[in-house]
Amino acid sequence: MNNRSLFLQHVGQTSEAPLALEIVKAEGCKLYDVDGKEYIDLIGGISVCNVGHRHPKVIEAIKRQLDDYMHIMVYGELVQSPQVAYATKLTQYLPSSLNAVFFTASGSEATEGAMKLAKRFTGRTEIISFKNSYHGSTQGALSIMGDEYWRNAFRPLLPDTRQLNYNSLEDLEHITDRTACVIAETVQAEAGVITPEKEWLTALRKRCTETGTLFILDEIQCGFGRNGSLWAFEQFNIVPDILLLGKALGGGMPLGAFVADKKIMDSLSHNPVLGHINTFGGHPVCCAAGLAAFNILLEEKLVDAVKEREQLFVSLLKHPAILSVNSCGLMIAVAFKDFDTNKKLIDALILEGVFTDWFLFASNCLRIAPPLTISEEEIKIACVKIIQLLTA
Repeated sequence: MNNRSLFLQHVGQTSEAPLALEIVKAEGCKLYDVDGKEYIDLIGGISVCNVGHRHPKVIEAIKRQLDDYMHIMVYGELVQSPQVAYATKLTQYLPSSLNAVFFTASGSEATEGAMKLAKRFTGRTEIISFKNSYHGSTQGALSIMGDEYWRNAFRPLLPDTRQLNYNSLEDLEHITDRTACVIAETVQAEAGVITPEKEWLTALRKRCTETGTLFILDEIQCGFGRNGSLWAFEQFNIVPDILLLGKALGGGMPLGAFVADKKIMDSLSHNPVLGHINTFGGHPVCCAAGLAAFNILLEEKLVDAVKEREQLFVSLLKHPAILSVNSCGLMIAVAFKDFDTNKKLIDALILEGVFTDWFLFASNCLRIAPPLTISEEEIKIACVKIIQLLTA
């Protein structure tokens, strides 16, 4: 049996028809399969590989940490220099109220931790999220996911959750003094890259402050320069009470985090003690890789070119079959009339050496979220292939 057959037989599947490409190498913005075929990667691990695949400085940081130690103890009990260094660096580039980092092993776990933190700190139980939102697939995160199709088979879920309409000023009145937290994506990714109206996001922040509700922003997909600023919330002149990070946080290694003010975060340390614990959160190798990637992002000024790259994509993606192009930095959704049209194009692009995908809540949209290191030439090649296949 070959690897593909073994994959289908022994690896837990998430769909009845996985792409099942056998990738043996990744470098920069390129993937290579078992036959040596090259693909331009327009997904970047779904916003994970912001500094490209296998950046030499990330690889070197991993090797250095391997020489010291790997896992030694559950998160939070021992002083581990990679965790300390990365948490310190992150908080230096965040508002002063976001000064304590709790590392997890994934974005979903960051969501779960933040929900517990909000309940513990406020003493309240209601959690509000938004329709067409995505915050992970674990039971708690699933309870606040914004689409019934993905939730229904797993009920009963968490009680006392409520969903509002994203960008609706009228719906904000449902946030009250019994609401523990409101959680929102700064830019809704899986809905097809929906950018909030500044007036609405400002009003949401204000309403949370008025009611003593913790305001959580999920930047698991859109953090680390993806939307054209280091943190997407900077573009709206607001600051959340809790920030969720993941995906690009680990520089290609599994890592998540929720970030808050220390006076909020410390509520997990007592009544009960060990209010939130995590075996592999902040794994030293992952933190070393993440810190290296964060330094690359800053030193190579990758964020500075994001808007220019975005505009190049938008200018080239013009065709009668394209209904619209939603974009916020290098998070782009190319809309077609239906899923079948989109899926046919995705499959054809793979044959042509361009790797992309669709969105959970906008299956008619083609996903473009490449490494921030993608070159103008790679963008042009990918876009030409898209237009050619639509014209054929």
